[in-house]
Amino acid sequence: MLISSINMLRWALIVLMAFIMLPIVFSVFPFTQSWANSLIGLFTKPLKKAFLAIWDYIPNLITVFVILFVMRYAVRLVKYIFTEIDKGKLEVNGFHREFAMPTFTIVRFLLQAFTLVLIFPYLPGSNSDIFKGISVFIGVLFSLGSSSAISNIIAGLVITYMRPFRIGDRITIADKTGVVIEKSPLVTRLRTIKNEEITIPNSSILSGNTVNYSTFSDQGICFQVELTVGYEEPWERIHEMLLNIPPRVARVNTTPAPFVLQKKLDDFYVLYELNVYISQSAEIALAQSEIFQLILNDFLAAGIEMNAPHIFTKVDHTPQYRAGIDQI
Repeated sequence: MLISSINMLRWALIVLMAFIMLPIVFSVFPFTQSWANSLIGLFTKPLKKAFLAIWDYIPNLITVFVILFVMRYAVRLVKYIFTEIDKGKLEVNGFHREFAMPTFTIVRFLLQAFTLVLIFPYLPGSNSDIFKGISVFIGVLFSLGSSSAISNIIAGLVITYMRPFRIGDRITIADKTGVVIEKSPLVTRLRTIKNEEITIPNSSILSGNTVNYSTFSDQGICFQVELTVGYEEPWERIHEMLLNIPPRVARVNTTPAPFVLQKKLDDFYVLYELNVYISQSAEIALAQSEIFQLILNDFLAAGIEMNAPHIFTKVDHTPQYRAGIDQI
């Protein structure tokens, strides 16, 4: 880069020296003196025009600097106020702390847009047709290429003021479950129990359902474990065996008490649902695994077979078909 810069400077000096020497050479001969004056004019007129344009623009430039100076400290003042609200040192009735920084982002954007509106008339060439055409072209490109981004930004603002979740909450969005680690204007990021990072656009969150496990976690979160058992087993026995399992799992709560529901009476089996409460939402998957392990041990020890859908065992063949099966 240094060598290239030196080469460019060398050629610039050569051109400048040639431009200066030619008028001097032309001025020696009477019939070429007019050429010398024309060459000197080609060099001095643009410089004079540029100098006068800069001199005339100085008042507008000072105005632009004053506007930028005032708006800069206005943004600093607004940032200080919202930072104090975010830290909890300043309280405003009905205005939550998590609203502070998103609201500051909106106010800062509005102040910057207002600043651009104020300084636009003072920019050089702002009234020219070329400048206006380029501005319209850039605006059209921005509006066509950022429709999805704008929808995500608007959805992010709506989500912020709806307060469906906060940083650190464990939530489920569609089929994705994890802890909220970031809320940005465009996306929300989750960390799963496997330390996977999931990025979800805010527009998808706004158009779907969100389950928050942390809002009422102090009262206990109810999760379910399902299994199917054939009709030959009394439902009272199944209830008793299932209700004996939660007290043996350290992760779950004893109050509220767990309960069992019959969810479905299918053609060949009954669908049972064990409902258990837990305080730590991050341990739901581990608690479900422990409960499934105990169900397997207890039901196998009791000789109770758990039926999968479309599988029916323990069939007693009728006598009229028994002989045909034996012959086969």
